[in-house]
Amino acid sequence: MNIERIQLLEKYIAEDPEEPFNRYALALELMHEDQPRATQILLDLIKHKPDYIPSYYQAATLLLDQNNFEEAKIVVERGLKMCHEQKDRKTANELRMLLDELD
Repeated sequence: MNIERIQLLEKYIAEDPEEPFNRYALALELMHEDQPRATQILLDLIKHKPDYIPSYYQAATLLLDQNNFEEAKIVVERGLKMCHEQKDRKTANELRMLLDELD
């Protein structure tokens, strides 16, 4: 975990709280060292910026790592719906593969 990078991302979030990438990047930075915090950041991002598609796959993966299969499935299904709305086939395929692992 790179503390300087985390501090920089937190500064960016404070300066521009509506920019979803900064929160997404912070979650990715935290995901190996602080999975609960990274998961919460991504779930909050999904809640407040549901059209930010990259967050669905990462959130579902973290939920799976934490054995939270039901919530992971919900996140994947919401992500698939959003991918369909935005015509994002690449992410939809990644989410479908993740869903296959859940079934």
